[in-house]
Amino acid sequence: MTTTLTPAPAAPAAPTTSRRTPRPVPLSRLVAVEARKSFDTRSGLWLLASIGILAVIATVATVLFAPADQLDYESFAAAIGFPMAVVLPVIAVLSVASEWSQRTGLTTFTLVPHRGRVVVAKLAVTVAVGVVSMLLAAAIGAVGNVVGTAIRGTDTVWNVSATELAYIVLGNVLGMLVGFMLGVLVRNSAGAIVGYFVYGFVLPPLSMLLAANQQWFAKAQPWVDFNYAQGNLFNGTMSGEQWSQLAVTGVFWLLVPLAVGLRLVLRSEVK
Repeated sequence: MTTTLTPAPAAPAAPTTSRRTPRPVPLSRLVAVEARKSFDTRSGLWLLASIGILAVIATVATVLFAPADQLDYESFAAAIGFPMAVVLPVIAVLSVASEWSQRTGLTTFTLVPHRGRVVVAKLAVTVAVGVVSMLLAAAIGAVGNVVGTAIRGTDTVWNVSATELAYIVLGNVLGMLVGFMLGVLVRNSAGAIVGYFVYGFVLPPLSMLLAANQQWFAKAQPWVDFNYAQGNLFNGTMSGEQWSQLAVTGVFWLLVPLAVGLRLVLRSEVK
């Protein structure tokens, strides 16, 4: 007698669950986060608020102390432009370098491993802050021009065209981009801010002194001095040659160092 063994039925296979690949964080959300990070500390809030405060102070000072025959919109724009040229690049520096100085970069780049997208979001916020700040300052200057001439009893003169205003905005945005570049390259708030003040307030007088004493440098200065080429934007007119000088100097003083800094940001260890 033979016994036939029948195999036991196989247990049903456990259902397989497919893991859904998480979608990357949208760039718009990164931009919103970086914009909020510019306001959510007392230092950042007051630094941004200082833009409006300084614009108001410069406007009031122009009304009080400018000669009556020079009280026009150009005077208000010039008075407001100087503090903007100092404050805006500092904001750009801190938007990048604070990730390393305050040691928040580890959290930021853990949540968003693609560092390049974070840097792009920071750049977008920097440009937006620069444009909005300059438009706000221009509006404050316009109010000061109307009120100031009414108080002093002079005619209201609008001697800054829309094109000239656009040049001024572009010039200040380029200044912010230099600060942004230094923040990316140095990645230390204090060092980058000192570097900007050296670039913006120490090198230009030295360059002008060299140009005044050396004829060869006087001819080369527009093609090698980014500050000099950028300053033409504040004169109200730009020729084709001046645009070329701005582009050439911008490549060597802005784009090349920015590319080096971006490579360091993407490859350096965050501690």
